[in-house]
Amino acid sequence: MSSSWGYGPSNGPEKWASGFPVANGPRQSPIDIVPADAAFDAGLKPLRLKYDPSDSLDILNNGHSFQVTFADDRDSSTLTEGPITGIYRLKQFHFHWGASDDKGSEHTVAGRMFPAELHLVHWNTKYGSFGEAASQADGLAVVGVFLQIGSKNESLQKVLDTFDKIKAKGKQTTFGGFDPAALLPGSLDYWTYLGSLTTPPLLESVTWIVCKEPISVSSEQADGPIPQPALLSRGRARVLHGGQLPPASAAQGSLRPRLLPVTPPPRFSRTHTFTSSAANLKAHISVLVQSL
Repeated sequence: MSSSWGYGPSNGPEKWASGFPVANGPRQSPIDIVPADAAFDAGLKPLRLKYDPSDSLDILNNGHSFQVTFADDRDSSTLTEGPITGIYRLKQFHFHWGASDDKGSEHTVAGRMFPAELHLVHWNTKYGSFGEAASQADGLAVVGVFLQIGSKNESLQKVLDTFDKIKAKGKQTTFGGFDPAALLPGSLDYWTYLGSLTTPPLLESVTWIVCKEPISVSSEQADGPIPQPALLSRGRARVLHGGQLPPASAAQGSLRPRLLPVTPPPRFSRTHTFTSSAANLKAHISVLVQSL
């Protein structure tokens, strides 16, 4: 199972615990974020994101998603402050996409699902490598950004324009000079909680930072430039560009996902918020703390 996980009936999310027991752990992601459960914490800080476009290397269809990879051998593209301490380097970003305009994000907000979700994955430089950091409780920090249907996103279009070159699993092409900051919302207000990777090995090593403000994408962009077979991710809709449909879905002749039951979200007892008036900017930051 550990080497053959997927999204079909025999190896999908409901089966992952057999090969990855941590799937039943206390820090599993994604969750339903409930803003009404929040309290404020003045001890949190605004996010500091510094990205160097020259670090952008390539874009890959890895068989489960597509991802843009960055050079991470220096502190030129980093995430600091916010809910974390130390320096976290950007490793890659990827998207989770749905087969319709109302389903696709992994996290939900008060039960609402967004069409898509961007994940910018960073690792803690106090560890020697991304691989080492991924197994540590404070090893990774992922910034999540929701996408909603609206105006065309020109920065996202630069990513979409590469898809003809990576239609098949394992296909990769160079993708240099891209600034991921162009995909961030105008406001960096966020929710944060301690969670996990959302795909195997499901390691509980992620500090999640989920932006409250979504970015816009046109309906045409959400539909994508090439056919979008739907996959499943933790009971959420997922699209893999250039991948294969799970056999059961293919047999039904449908590109729409078969949604699995969603595991009830953890209970949260507190939300903390920080407000900064520096440079006339307000940063309202909420943190969800899992109750014991």
